[in-house]
Amino acid sequence: MDTISPSSSSSSTHQWKYHVFLSFRGEDTRNNFIDHLYAALNQKGVYTFRDDEKLERGEPISLLLLKAIEDLLLAIVVLSKNYASSTWCLDELMKIMDCKKNMGLIVLPIFYDVEPFVVREQTKTYAQAFVEHEKHFNKNLKKVHSWRAALTDVSNLSGRSLEDGPESEFIQGIIKVISLKLSSLFPKDTNGLVGIDSQVEKLMSLLAIGSNDVFFVGIWGMGGIGKTTLARVVYEMVLSEFEGHCFIANVRGEYEKCGLLPLQQKLIREILMEESVNIRDDYDGIDIIKNRLCHKKILLVLDDVNQFNQLEKLVGDSRWFGRGSRVIITTRDEHLIRHKVHTIYEAQGMNDIEALCLFSLKAFKEYDPPKDYLALSKSFIDYAKGLPLAIDVLGSFLYDRSKEEWEGTLNRLKEYPNKKIIEILEIGFDGLEDIEKEIFLHIACFFNMKGNDYIVEILDCLGLHPKIGLKVLIERSVLNYYGNIYWMHDLLQQMGQDMVRRDCPLEPEKWSKLWLYKDIRSVLMKNIEMEAIQGLVLQLGELHKSEKAHRNLEAFPKMPNLKLLIIHDVQTIMEKSVLLKFNAKKKPKSCELVIVFPFKYAFFKEIGLE
Repeated sequence: MDTISPSSSSSSTHQWKYHVFLSFRGEDTRNNFIDHLYAALNQKGVYTFRDDEKLERGEPISLLLLKAIEDLLLAIVVLSKNYASSTWCLDELMKIMDCKKNMGLIVLPIFYDVEPFVVREQTKTYAQAFVEHEKHFNKNLKKVHSWRAALTDVSNLSGRSLEDGPESEFIQGIIKVISLKLSSLFPKDTNGLVGIDSQVEKLMSLLAIGSNDVFFVGIWGMGGIGKTTLARVVYEMVLSEFEGHCFIANVRGEYEKCGLLPLQQKLIREILMEESVNIRDDYDGIDIIKNRLCHKKILLVLDDVNQFNQLEKLVGDSRWFGRGSRVIITTRDEHLIRHKVHTIYEAQGMNDIEALCLFSLKAFKEYDPPKDYLALSKSFIDYAKGLPLAIDVLGSFLYDRSKEEWEGTLNRLKEYPNKKIIEILEIGFDGLEDIEKEIFLHIACFFNMKGNDYIVEILDCLGLHPKIGLKVLIERSVLNYYGNIYWMHDLLQQMGQDMVRRDCPLEPEKWSKLWLYKDIRSVLMKNIEMEAIQGLVLQLGELHKSEKAHRNLEAFPKMPNLKLLIIHDVQTIMEKSVLLKFNAKKKPKSCELVIVFPFKYAFFKEIGLE
């Protein structure tokens, strides 16, 4: 297992034989508590050195022990009634505390059948032990004073005391503490997390870990952009700075399945490291959280939050948590967290270089694609448009497949998006109100990359109240607005179009919206009743090439629910008789006619009327 040295990150490739050094007084604990603790640690994969291990012959035992302590990550000091009577234990403790000071060794004191103040002040059995030490070492009292100082220092560290209760539960609590402390020392495996370093740096800056203020930080972005991954990496990097921590993944999904109570229980249980938590209801959970965590420095991540109720009953406000606490919230809904967090970080997609690197790792297990696959790889990168989820899914799917299979997959994706990618993206769509879904679908089918005035004017005539609806779509990370233009990620647009045709993919006359020439041509040639069609973009220039379809423009009266008709290339081919069918009274000079039925709205783009 690769780990970092407590003293230097440069030794991150060191192979550790042991993780933990166990210091204890054998006659007090060897045949009960220590044996149970040692077995439990090893069972959890925490390799533990204890001073009664068989040591290699030929070397002084003291030198081997000193080297063992220097080489380890963490020391557990089990302070029992007779610990101070052993000069061996006291020498170990001096070395342990010296390594803590100079090498960053983590030290966890365990007070076993002795109170911390007895160790700190050397009273009771500890006082008796030092009477003997001062007699025996009367010519080396400096050493005795060093022992006393080491005991005082270790007793002032945050540790655990065995109180009334099952010893087995006490040991499990220790195991949990040790596991968490070790996890903070092991370097995080970021293989495959291409392009995340710059985002981690920005988020770390926003978290301001050194400040004693309580900070709430939001991570916002569309599905599949990498919000959860970013939160997880930063969480693992800083958790050792806090007294308690908890990562609640998929809040949205868990809330839908089980409600709020299990989420509150998980938060309390993990931060307080308690095996079980009894909560009567949501409001009882609120009381427990704010009363028991208000003096504790905690790190909490709420991943994929989608309702305000979740925030209100899990994190309330900053007064619920102790000084220096940090709460990270990931969401697709900016509006949801705007007034709950102190700052919001917008997760970023990958640039082409990062995307190609990640794609190659998934598809070839190398950082660069083979030369004969480079062009195809770039085509998939262009399709994914920087979305890490899509790059990951597609690269993994294409691993160990032939070039013919790659080409077939690329062609299929142009019409039929990958199901796994779409399922993730649809979560953002599913949370919208019906009117917002309709606005989204109109933009996906008709208005992507169109201007604000153009879109608002048409959608307003359709009764879709676009000004608030468009803002909601932006807040939910399914629409972008820049330079007076509304646009959405290509995969979101493909998802919206796929939703329109999903139930009847081969029967466009049953879709609510038509935007492709081949589908419109097919519908017009059928000349049948088409009640489902509500919106249509008609390229008359293309349609004119098909005489039969052109003759079948009379099919429009057989679309009784048609609400929106957008006609391109009007000036070049549209005849007066056709215009009369649409109740337009003036011949257009421009090239686009927009009609909102039943004729309450009609205009020619750029308003060029005779």
